[in-house]
Amino acid sequence: MLLDVAGITHIGRRKEKNEDSFGIFGEDAPGLKLFKQGAFLVVADGLGGHTGGDIASKLAVSILRDLVKEDPPEPDSPNVDVVLDAATLGFLPQIRAAMNRANASIFQTNCDLVQSGRPMGTTLLSMLVEPRMAWIGNVGDSRAYHLRDGVILSRTEDHSWVDEQVKLGLMTRDEAEKDKRKNLVTRSIGTHPEMEVDTYRWLLSPGDVVLLCTDGLVNMVRDSEIAAELARPVTAKAMAKRLVDLALAGGGKDNITVIVAVVDPDPWRLSWLRFRERMREKNISAGRVVGWLLFGVLCFAAGLGLTLLR
Repeated sequence: MLLDVAGITHIGRRKEKNEDSFGIFGEDAPGLKLFKQGAFLVVADGLGGHTGGDIASKLAVSILRDLVKEDPPEPDSPNVDVVLDAATLGFLPQIRAAMNRANASIFQTNCDLVQSGRPMGTTLLSMLVEPRMAWIGNVGDSRAYHLRDGVILSRTEDHSWVDEQVKLGLMTRDEAEKDKRKNLVTRSIGTHPEMEVDTYRWLLSPGDVVLLCTDGLVNMVRDSEIAAELARPVTAKAMAKRLVDLALAGGGKDNITVIVAVVDPDPWRLSWLRFRERMREKNISAGRVVGWLLFGVLCFAAGLGLTLLR
């Protein structure tokens, strides 16, 4: 499985420190047993105004990293007469258990060390991307998207106060986007002894794009703009950088973290895109590259002609 994946985190324009953390654990991860092809992606956003938000997000990512060392799950039962709970399928129980371990660890750290102020906590979003399927666990208002041909097929639900108001019909989506309370989360890792993890399964096809991000992106950039950027013919690295730049241009009021992964891109096209972007980074134009190639061809032809004349 070919996976073009890149992650970026940025402090933003208003914050004094970056409380976001992320991890990309691929096929070269030490001790990997969980999967043979793909990658395990994690994004965490430490709660602002709480003690040690940056510590909580780093701890959460570190604890989830150890999930890749576990054995893969047993194949799901092929018995059509057995009705299976979707939340118990595939990798979802292991993802849920790992996120519960992160919650327990950070909650215990709060009990042991945090004597005053609000306890440290973090959002936590994880996704195992493997051939034909993405397995997701989510707590908080970091968000995952699944896009195909520039269209958003699915996205995770935010655990935020304004989202709850929208579900109850007490607020419109437009009102929620503008409300100053949209950063208030209703679920987080580490602040309570127990919490509920939402899980998802998304069927993937070659060329699909998945995005994991903190609210520092989605509060600054509309879904329509995100979809447009992820449809551009560029690498995952270029998509991620462009999304961060858009969030900064929109105000950059919070830390910004994004992970972009393109599923099974065409290898020749990906090689060309990477080559083109390296040339741009070095301020080398396409015309100059073509000129070099033509010069090389002419030199080869001249050398061959001289050899034949001899």
